[in-house]
Amino acid sequence: MIHSRIVLHFPGFEPLDAEAHRRRYQRSAAQTSSVWQARFDVGALSVDGAGAHFPVDAEVAGWTTRSGIHVFDHNALITAMRSEPVWMQVAKGFKAGFDVVRQGGAWGYFRHAWRFGLFFLFPFLFLAAGLALGVNIAAIPSVLNLSPWWSFLTVPAGVLVFRYGVIPFSNRYHVLHLLADWRLAVAIAEDRPEVSSLIERAVDQAVEALRQPSDEILVTSHSMGANFAISVIARLLEKAPDILKGRRIVFVALGGAALQCSLLSEATLLRRRIGALARQPDVDWFDIQCLTDPIHLYKCNTVALSGHADAPQPKLVFIRFKHAMSTERYEKNRRDFLRMHRQYVLGPDQPSGFDFTLMTAGPLPAKSFEALQSTRAPVIDPRS
Repeated sequence: MIHSRIVLHFPGFEPLDAEAHRRRYQRSAAQTSSVWQARFDVGALSVDGAGAHFPVDAEVAGWTTRSGIHVFDHNALITAMRSEPVWMQVAKGFKAGFDVVRQGGAWGYFRHAWRFGLFFLFPFLFLAAGLALGVNIAAIPSVLNLSPWWSFLTVPAGVLVFRYGVIPFSNRYHVLHLLADWRLAVAIAEDRPEVSSLIERAVDQAVEALRQPSDEILVTSHSMGANFAISVIARLLEKAPDILKGRRIVFVALGGAALQCSLLSEATLLRRRIGALARQPDVDWFDIQCLTDPIHLYKCNTVALSGHADAPQPKLVFIRFKHAMSTERYEKNRRDFLRMHRQYVLGPDQPSGFDFTLMTAGPLPAKSFEALQSTRAPVIDPRS
């Protein structure tokens, strides 16, 4: 059993800073405590040379575990993109979509996981329909053979319908946020300075975090965070090859979206890091995936599709959210693809094979979840 653990967590593309992630972890831990009849005490956030982190003290079936959760969010990049004028967000978002197509990403998505291909198309088709509506309103005079003077009314009307009708309605489906997601995907693939500097800063913080002794080192990533986790771990082992000192890293990708970036032709550095991490003998890597989550490439192996078919492949571990959620909550949320995508890091309603809080703060070794069965709750032997 694990008594001490260091967790390096790389969240997905959500407008949440480290404190917001801590609060969500605390809410999820409360649900896990109720489900498992256990105790998970989530401490306050600290920010120092080891980055943003908080402690979790757990008592499960007589076993006590202390985990330090280090959060490596990329909220600063999200905030910068979402603070731009709407027209700029739309223009840059469509430019990113064009880059994904130009670099072969769209073809790769539909070839390997058509649902992720549809996820890629969704925000662009939504806004294209809205733009078409605005243009049709503006073009009414020419269509109906009216006086050109009517354009002084219809053109502003078309603009207003798009800006104050389509855009607010699109917020219900997080369309502008999804455009920003694709902008970041291209930035990661091209290793732009803002991405590279964030990775280097995270590496220095991770080195400081790993100076502490622990029974286990666990790296978790959710969605887009897989790209940062892979880059940081690979760079960490390159920059400080002796940092582990006989310890191992367990790397778990939850609904990982590394292929969202690595399938782009310009993602040469990311693909090289994926191969280096897969071949690292001190890293145990497995991916947890769910059929009802369309925002990842289901049943696709990140390492092989990134050009490293000859390297050791991470095991694909499949779960079903309905096994952890109540019937009412599952039916309520199952058609909200963004909500279901977040379920990897949210709390359960009932015991099942996977529980994020239990894996990151409980006494079971994280690697034991590599053999989980979604319908079967893990067994924690009481202390004798």
